[in-house]
Order: sequence, then C-alpha cells, then structure tokens
Amino acid sequence: MNRHSRGELFDLPDLRDRMEVFRDRAAAAGVLAEMLSAYRDTSALVLAVPDGGLPVGAGIARSLGLDLDLDVIVTSKVTFPWNPEAGFGALAFDGTLLLNDHLITVSGLTHTDVEQGILEARRKVARRVALFRGERPMPDLAGRTVFLVDDGLATGYTMLAAVAAARKAGAAEILLAVPTGHRESVHRLVAEVEALYCPNIRGGVPYAVAEAYQHWHDVSEDEAKRLLDDFASR
Repeated sequence: MNRHSRGELFDLPDLRDRMEVFRDRAAAAGVLAEMLSAYRDTSALVLAVPDGGLPVGAGIARSLGLDLDLDVIVTSKVTFPWNPEAGFGALAFDGTLLLNDHLITVSGLTHTDVEQGILEARRKVARRVALFRGERPMPDLAGRTVFLVDDGLATGYTMLAAVAAARKAGAAEILLAVPTGHRESVHRLVAEVEALYCPNIRGGVPYAVAEAYQHWHDVSEDEAKRLLDDFASR
C-alpha cells in the first residue's frame, strides 16, 4: 500500500537556501535516511544514479537496512555538440528518451545535431549498463516502492528520464531522495512522483550541486562500481 499520494514534498526548512550544509555525500545520506526512517527494514528498493548517486544511495540503503536492495538506474544527458556538460534531453537505460523541444529550437540545433546527440547518449548508456550491471538483469520493479537517488538535482532532466523508466517498469510508488536541488527542478519533478525528499532546496542562478557540500569530489566510475559490487557481494 502506498504511503503517499502523488506530489508530496519533504524538505528541512532550516537548510533552505543555504550552502555547504553537508560535510560530504555520506553525511548527506545520513540526513536523508533520518527523513526516510519509516522505510527502515521494508522491501523498498534503492536505485542510485551513477556515478555521484552511488555514495548517497549506499548510505541510505545501509542506514535503512536495505543492504540487499541497492542497484543502479542508468541515465545520460543528450548533450550539445559544443558543450558535453550541458544537455537538451535525457535517455534512460530502457530507451526512454526525453527531449527539450524548446531548447532545441532556441539553440539552433539541426536535425543532424539532435540525432548525433541521441546516438552518443545511447552508446554511453549501453557502455555504463554493461559496466555496472554486466549480466545481472534489472531488478523487477513491478508493484514495488522504489527510491531514485542522486547527489543533487540541477536541471533534473536525467532524473525525469529515470522516473519515466521506473514508471514504465511498473513501480507502484516512486520516491525521489536527493540531498540538494534547485527549487524549479524540485517542483517540476515532485509532480511526477509520489514524494520527493530534498533537505536542501535552493534557488538562484547559477546553481551548482557541489555548493551544498563542504567536501566535494567527482565520483569516478571505478569508485561507484566498487560501492555497488560491495553491496552485490552480500
């Protein structure tokens, strides 16, 4: 039975619009685990977005006694040809594709640009699914409560693709758990899920996920895979 109706938002008012509120991703996971304590020792599944979502997802799973229920949900931005860090869409592991048609138009992208971006995203997703999952099948999401976890929401577009893919896979209840998020992205995403947990909601431009952390580093694929393999070995 679902614990939430659609679109519930949970944050921590004392952390709103503040920077450097978490020591690191592990500390952020601890804050989220406290917010999610009602799910301790349940059958909920934690799906982390690699790479930066793995330390947060692992911390949540460990704290809530969900050690055997941690896995990944692979997504990728569909990026601009002149800026591989910025995207005009997102692609999920199951082929779910979301494109920002307005951004495509105002950016002057050609049909060839868009198709090339999608092709490169497909290659990246396939490579990362092989890396993180190998021959393991995707967990069965049908009828389950699923937490989608990342280390923060900037535009939130890749998470939107993850939500759409989890919904297609039959998840009964989709909950987002992110330590920090831009206010606009949080409100866009909360409408698509049963509940969104985000202790540190901020506004403003520019916005950077890293500014919520006192100690920040880019998580490598190797580090993320080690975390996942550690849980899988249990």
